[in-house]
Amino acid sequence: MLVGMMGAGKTTVGRRLANRLGRRFVDSDEEIEAAAGMTIEDIFKTHGEADFRSGEVRVISRLLRDPDIVLGTGGGAFINPETRALIKAQAVSVWIKADFELLFARVSRRSDRPLLKTTNPRETLRGLIEARYPTYAEADVTIVSKDVPQDVVASEIITGLLALLNRPDEPRETAHGK
Repeated sequence: MLVGMMGAGKTTVGRRLANRLGRRFVDSDEEIEAAAGMTIEDIFKTHGEADFRSGEVRVISRLLRDPDIVLGTGGGAFINPETRALIKAQAVSVWIKADFELLFARVSRRSDRPLLKTTNPRETLRGLIEARYPTYAEADVTIVSKDVPQDVVASEIITGLLALLNRPDEPRETAHGK
């Protein structure tokens, strides 16, 4: 289960990771859109964030029943206490941690980020990072992502997961590019 901010690379890295592990990659946001029959942006506009989060819990709960997937989640999924409890009980969580400038550069390329449709998206993203990073830190494994090929990040995740299997009581943080 990949967690982290929008733009951290959960989908791109997740596809590579799933391929290397012989599993199928599933993006929870895509599954939510399919279940709702509308985009996440439209769900936010029509029903609000609270309804979106409620649907997100149901979809992630269903997806966690499949042991042969790598699941990438939306940026707010792990922040929801109910979703986080499900993940902690049924999966191994990997936080793909990225610094502000890298995240902002990545999210600026796309216009479909409902939480960043504000008058000052830079400050909004900074606020989200400040609010969310302490919770993301509860993930089982933390991988510090840099601006490197996503295959490198996938390798770091595999290394982090192997380390976790050797020390199941201690979260691990690795950094590539050092």
